[in-house]
Amino acid sequence: MGGYVRILRAPGVAAIVLATLIGRLPIGISGLAILLYVQEVTGSFAVAGVCTGALALGSAVGAPLQGRLVDWRGERALLPLAFAHAVGLVLVWLLGAADAVPAVLAVAAFAAGSAIPPVSSVLRSRWPVLLKDQPELLPAAYALDSVMIELIFVTGPLLTTVLVATVGPEYALALSAACVLGGTSMLLASLHGRGRPDAPEAGTRRFGLGALAAPGLRTLVFVSLPVGFSLGTIEVVLPAFSAHEGSKELAGLLLAVWSGASGVSGLLYGAWPSRARLTDVHLRLTFALPLALAALFAATSPATMALVAIVAGLPIAPLIASRNQLVERVAPRGTTTEAFTWPLTALVAGVSLGAAVGGTLVEQYSWATAVLAAVVVSTAGAAVLFARRATLTPALATPR
Repeated sequence: MGGYVRILRAPGVAAIVLATLIGRLPIGISGLAILLYVQEVTGSFAVAGVCTGALALGSAVGAPLQGRLVDWRGERALLPLAFAHAVGLVLVWLLGAADAVPAVLAVAAFAAGSAIPPVSSVLRSRWPVLLKDQPELLPAAYALDSVMIELIFVTGPLLTTVLVATVGPEYALALSAACVLGGTSMLLASLHGRGRPDAPEAGTRRFGLGALAAPGLRTLVFVSLPVGFSLGTIEVVLPAFSAHEGSKELAGLLLAVWSGASGVSGLLYGAWPSRARLTDVHLRLTFALPLALAALFAATSPATMALVAIVAGLPIAPLIASRNQLVERVAPRGTTTEAFTWPLTALVAGVSLGAAVGGTLVEQYSWATAVLAAVVVSTAGAAVLFARRATLTPALATPR
C-alpha cells in the first residue's frame, strides 16, 4: 500500500483528495434524501421515485455539458455549478414544504441534478499533472479514485440515515448542499496555480462531437452501458434474494458486502499494478465481470449468497479504474474533463436501465433470471470491447 502513501504525500494531493471527497458526498446523499423527503411530504413513494429519477436523469444529461464547460472555462466554472446544485436541493425542500405539485418537485430535482459539478472528472483529468514526477503511480491514483466512490456510496447513505432518524430528511438535503459548496471551494483553492493538463489554445471551443470525436472514447462509452446495466440489475437481485429468503433486512448487508469486495479489490489493484498492457488488463477485467456475476447462481442460502457476492464484486473497481486510465489516454486534447463524463453518463444510464429490467424480471420470473440477464449483457459488452480494442490505441484518438 506504499503507493497510496506516496500519492497522498505528493504536493497538494492530500488536500485535493479531501476536497473531492467532500464535494462528491452529494452523490451518496442527494438521491436518498430526496426520496425520503418527497415521500414524507407527499405520502407517495411513486412521486418520490419520480423525483429521485429526475435527479439522476438531470445528472446524466448535464454531466457532459458541464465537462465541456470546464474544459472551455477552466475550474472557475465549478463554483457556479456547485451553487446552482445547492440552490436546487434547497428549492426541493422549500417546494415540498409549500405542498408544490409533484411535477414541480420533479422539475426542481432535475435542475439540481443537471448542475452537479463534475468534480470526479476534474480530479481524474488532473492526476497526470499532480503526479507528473511519479507517472508510475497513475494506476494506483485511478484505483484510489474508484475506492473513494465506493466509500461515498457507503458514507452518504449512512449520514442520510442518521439525519433522517434525528432531525428529518430535509436536513440531509441541507448537508448535501453544504458539502457541494464546501468541497468545491476547497478544490478550487487547492488547484489554484497548478495549471491544466491539456488546456486548448486560447479562444478555441469544441462544438459537435467534442470529446466523442475520439474513436477510443466512443468505444469506452459503448461498453460502459452494459457494465452499468449489470450493476443496476444486481442492485435489484440482492434485495430480491433477501425477500425470497424471508429477510428483507439482509439486503443492506449483502449490498455492503458486494460494494466492500469491490473497494478492497480496487485497493489491491492499485497497490500491485500489472506489468501487462493497460488495454489487455482492461479487456481481461471486462470479461471477468460476467464470470464473477455468474457465481451468484450458486447461492442457496444467505450465507452462500454473501460469499458469492464477494466474488461478484471483485472485478468492479479495478475495471472502472482501468477504464478511467484509458479515458485519459484516448481523450482529444482540451477535452479531458468532458471525456471523463461520457463513460460515467453511460454507466449511470445503464444502472437505471438494469434496475428497471431487473425489477421486471424478478417480478415475472425470479432473481436468477435477472442474474442471467446481467451475465448475458455484460458478456455482450465484453465482446464489443474485444472487437473495438484497436481503437483504444492512443494514436487513433483525435489529434492532441
